[in-house]
Amino acid sequence: MITKKALLASGIVAALGLWSLSQAAGQGAMAPATPAPRLGLSIADARAGDAPRPLPALDPAVKARADALFTDADAVGETRALLVLRDGKLIYERYGAGFGPDSKLISWSMAKSITAVLAGFMVADGRLSLDGPAPVAAWQRSGDPRGAIRLRDLLHMASGLDHVEEGDPVWASDTVTMLFGGGAQDMAGFAEAKPAVARPGEVFNYSSATSVILSDILADTLTPSPNSEARREAMRDFIAGRLIEPLGMTSLTPEFDAKGTMIGGSIMHATARDYAKFGEFLRHHGVVNGQRLLPESWMRFMLTPSANDAGYGGHIWLNRSRPAGVTPALWPDRGPNDLFACIGHQGQYIIVSPSQRVTIVRLGITKDDQFPELRRHLADLQGAL
Repeated sequence: MITKKALLASGIVAALGLWSLSQAAGQGAMAPATPAPRLGLSIADARAGDAPRPLPALDPAVKARADALFTDADAVGETRALLVLRDGKLIYERYGAGFGPDSKLISWSMAKSITAVLAGFMVADGRLSLDGPAPVAAWQRSGDPRGAIRLRDLLHMASGLDHVEEGDPVWASDTVTMLFGGGAQDMAGFAEAKPAVARPGEVFNYSSATSVILSDILADTLTPSPNSEARREAMRDFIAGRLIEPLGMTSLTPEFDAKGTMIGGSIMHATARDYAKFGEFLRHHGVVNGQRLLPESWMRFMLTPSANDAGYGGHIWLNRSRPAGVTPALWPDRGPNDLFACIGHQGQYIIVSPSQRVTIVRLGITKDDQFPELRRHLADLQGAL
């Protein structure tokens, strides 16, 4: 993920902040800085505009650790939304000044896990193969080593392509060039044109460009049309029928590039409650209201450590030790092994702890040097539960 420091150096962070704030405007964004309890509410039944409900008794240690994510802003950055669910029911819900239950906030890289679930639906439908060659037209020429890249390799961030997530200077990174520079008009074309520098499955290389390649594969599978609007509509319809409607994630809004490719690695928007619904869907291993939507085998794949980084599964972060010298994504020295998370730039988290029957959503703005404290605060909250 691109560092905040690097973005500051380039001035790009100002644009990113405005982008995030613009999505909150007009979405209940002027709610006061209050716990806004709507508690006792089942997240599966939560709808925009729900009236407040009485707050059940909450363990003081849990409340103190949750409140600290707002009051310790100098240490952890700005928290805009924090939800804690146990057994699918909200036990804590609070928003920062200017945000509320109807505020749509940017996902950043939490979108990667949503993209992985969409790929899982297509594999379950028999439209894609996890271990067959990834169907990317640009890689199908005879002798092209990229033709050996599998869907599995893309989902494990092990394509072997020459993708650079963080550059020095920042504009040398693929992600900035792809999202805001010369690759922005055709993000998948930019990402897929990169040469192979390693064999598929050989090296872990976290890359937002990889997730855009997956998004391109999904769109190509849904429609043969190169028309950008046809691609957008096909993807929107698929997401609505397989994810938004069954889960009630009515605020989920994916963004697309000019070619109609979903920006599946970094730019979706939703309310905190709808991100929580996605977390609950993962906690229940793809089952909603007793109905299995995603095969258990796909959830096992997503939550199995990848070969080159045990802290990463199939486009999702795991609470496992990472290779020596690599910054931990979660807190494997403290939390349960089955804990996992969708994590995005600037401190977006959907944290799921199945053994505790708990889901936590934290959305906000955190700087690079604040991340150790943010992780500690989140680990403290999870531990108190």
